[in-house]
Amino acid sequence: MINKIIAFSIKQKLVIGFLVFILIIAGIYSAIKLPIDAVPDITNNQIQIITSSPTLSATEVERFITYPVEIAMKSLPDILEMRSISKFGISVVTVVFEDDVETYFARNLVFQKLKEAEENMPEGLGKPEMAPVSTGLGEIYQYVVRPENRSDTTYNNMELRTCQDWRVKKQWLGTEGSC
Repeated sequence: MINKIIAFSIKQKLVIGFLVFILIIAGIYSAIKLPIDAVPDITNNQIQIITSSPTLSATEVERFITYPVEIAMKSLPDILEMRSISKFGISVVTVVFEDDVETYFARNLVFQKLKEAEENMPEGLGKPEMAPVSTGLGEIYQYVVRPENRSDTTYNNMELRTCQDWRVKKQWLGTEGSC
């Protein structure tokens, strides 16, 4: 079989040359049209709704905040899934949409339903808000401010937070591309 292919290739040099030329042109065209990204965005189309209520326990957050938000979002079209986390003082509801739903259209739908959710929540327990538009690739760096010696107890959490706000944050703000 291979001998016949080689014999044909030797006898039909122009045909083989033309086919190779077509393959080269097709390869160059494909390379130009290929979307190349250093780190492709593989995250799904999701919107997070965050409600802060520092006076409520996790069960109260679930009952008074998370549940009304979830019920309001259930009727949205093109939802793949909905996840929620209720912790002490905070509720995070994540609504995942189909990939073909445009992000800002989905945010508009969620914004409209937030008013409905807010009406079903008790007065003064928190205001649900959408998280900024971001992807899973948006978080670049995490750090912890602590004493060099972990057993050192001379700094309390308030002093460490002050160090974060007045020293570390000022240095990060000088970095190109930081917010």
